[in-house]
Amino acid sequence: MEHTGWLLDLFADPQGGVILWLLGDDGKRYRLRQDFPITFYAAGPAARLRALWRFLEQQPIPVNLSRVERHDLFQPQPLTVLAVQVPQPARQPRLFQRVARQFPELTYYDTDVQLTLRYSAVHRVFPLARCRVQVDEAGQVEEITALDLPWDIDPPQPPLRILDLEPDSDPAHASPTHLSLRFERFTYRLPLTPIRPLLLGLRSIIQRHDPDLLLTSWGDTWLMPRLLELSRKADLELPFNRERSLAPAHKPERTYFSYGQVVHQGRQVLLFGRWHIDRYNAMLFHDYGMHGIYELSRVTSLPIQTSARVSPGSGISAMQMLTALRQDILVPWHKQQAERPKTILDLMRADQGGLVYQPTIGLHYDVAEIDFISMYPSIMVHFNISPETVGSSQAIADAAPELGPPGDPQPQGLVPQTLAPLLEKRLEIKTHLATMPSWHPQHKIYRARASAHKWLLVTCFGYLGYKNARFGRIEAHEAVTAYGREALLRAKEAAEALGFDVLHLYVDGMWIAKPGAARVPDFQPVLEAISERTGLPIALEGVYRWMAFLASRVDARVPVANRYFGVFQDGSVKVRGIEARRRDTPHFIARTQAELLGELAHAARNVPVDAYLPRILALLRRKLLALRQGRIPLEELLVAQKLSRELDEFRTLSPVARAATQLLAVGKTTSPGEKIRFLYTRGEPGVYAWNLPQPPDLASVDVERYSELLLRAATTMLEPFGVSKQMLSQWLFSNAAYNAPPGKLPAFKYRDLPLWNTRYLLEG
Repeated sequence: MEHTGWLLDLFADPQGGVILWLLGDDGKRYRLRQDFPITFYAAGPAARLRALWRFLEQQPIPVNLSRVERHDLFQPQPLTVLAVQVPQPARQPRLFQRVARQFPELTYYDTDVQLTLRYSAVHRVFPLARCRVQVDEAGQVEEITALDLPWDIDPPQPPLRILDLEPDSDPAHASPTHLSLRFERFTYRLPLTPIRPLLLGLRSIIQRHDPDLLLTSWGDTWLMPRLLELSRKADLELPFNRERSLAPAHKPERTYFSYGQVVHQGRQVLLFGRWHIDRYNAMLFHDYGMHGIYELSRVTSLPIQTSARVSPGSGISAMQMLTALRQDILVPWHKQQAERPKTILDLMRADQGGLVYQPTIGLHYDVAEIDFISMYPSIMVHFNISPETVGSSQAIADAAPELGPPGDPQPQGLVPQTLAPLLEKRLEIKTHLATMPSWHPQHKIYRARASAHKWLLVTCFGYLGYKNARFGRIEAHEAVTAYGREALLRAKEAAEALGFDVLHLYVDGMWIAKPGAARVPDFQPVLEAISERTGLPIALEGVYRWMAFLASRVDARVPVANRYFGVFQDGSVKVRGIEARRRDTPHFIARTQAELLGELAHAARNVPVDAYLPRILALLRRKLLALRQGRIPLEELLVAQKLSRELDEFRTLSPVARAATQLLAVGKTTSPGEKIRFLYTRGEPGVYAWNLPQPPDLASVDVERYSELLLRAATTMLEPFGVSKQMLSQWLFSNAAYNAPPGKLPAFKYRDLPLWNTRYLLEG
């Protein structure tokens, strides 16, 4: 018997082998089974391996034992290892735990590799792959073949059935009363009490529509655990799983440190035979949505539910493991490679990071932004930089003399092999997007996939130097940055040789200007010269009508490398490092700053400042008046900040720590890495946690502080145009009309400005 369709799910069968769920071309969902033994390896002294052999023979879990030779990426010769094949994949983790406790001195490989990665390495299929499956009459898989590749640009889309579940309020803020459900054209609204009608209604809806995906809001952290608990208490089963022999899996919440930040991830509820994804507990869901998650799963071979929740770094690590498995390269349980010894001088020469050229502060017109396309991944592929290739030959050593010989052109290293097809796919998608109109039905999907690729490629560089990366080595990380610095310097020299002024360099991008160069073709010679000098792909991000590089708030003479904003020729804007980009900025402040930028977008070289400044000042005046009169919703004033440590570790409580203390006092615990929302209030303690049971007193809101934040955000936008904070505050706060009642605000007239301000604005 033959089935064709999409691979929905794959997991270990408690009875042995694996279970596959297939979405058939006929619209049916098929449950299939297949034998699939998995193997892990142990290396060490021969006597200890013999002892391990005897130990495994005495275990109740059946295994097949043998001596084999395998390749460790960091060893010059193959290793003789003990291969432990486990016919029942579901029992392998527990067996390995016993082994590791009994023989901690041995080196282990392929012990904690995801089951889907192992399966993909053997059968060349992946989540959402379109497959042809040969099965016998009992539903046992005899052969499975992928009909598409992870690197296809337009793979056939499976007709997924999606049920959306959402409580009517954020459970952390207020107790929900209803549950809203949406499935295609159907909508339902179920009261959360009484319990039995809720469970019966929910069970009926799931059975009627049989969704492939439960897409929830706060499903991991509140909704699903609550529904499962109510189901147990009422002794009324909810058919969340298609696989009825298994209960939903639970993973506890965790807090970890990554890239200089404390990250908190809520607990998880995972299903079998169908998926559950919580949009508020999915990593980067706000950035690329479900289409990005589908793409991550296809290229990494991680299960859909896993790829939604893990970081892009875990995705890159999975891709590297898959490459290793397909080449019979051992995947170490723990990283074995330490940094090579260096003197202080060697370290200073080698570990310099990316090149940053301090920008020219102020306002600039007709500026082109040129970016290397995925610079660091392109360097890894182009120069064959991988942990096992760095330092092995004299290839292209002149590009990074401080490191010595960086990499071999042949054979291709594990990291370049992993990244090459991903880079190629990203470039092809970006090429399609460049010519595709925004209304095209594929545009949104392409953008989501490109965003997913971007996060994977951004992370792959950091993983080269990550202390726990299975295939990481700090020297490879240093080699990439050395090539990057050299490439950016060559790009600068190419631009200057053609008469352009270089305004800014930042790691993988540059901003240039030249009198008379204002159109895209004017910059094409620069692109060609840079590509020829570096050998790396490069693109014109766009030409700005104008852009502003900002100074430090501490010292106006010091520029800030990643703090700027500007308007492209097509009217679109780009901002970096300002209030509107910060996640802890209240929405009211961020939205007002965006409106200011919208007004400033009309600025041009020959347009005097008084042509648009009156509208901006009037806009700020209206916003400040609305703030003072309490007409801004409190939700728009919320500040969201992460708790950086445990409360007892603070010497002086920050505003977010004070808010967390308030929540703790009413029994709501918070963990490091969690975002806490609060309002600034007058008096002590100066904040009011948003998720407290009682609503805040409107009169307690610290209007003066929010006014100061608004003024600071406005100053960020206006300083490049000659308007200082002192000037802005003098006009806004000293005019008697500012305190006029609603509807009585007089029309703004430019002559209302003090004389010295007017002269400064016109001449400065």
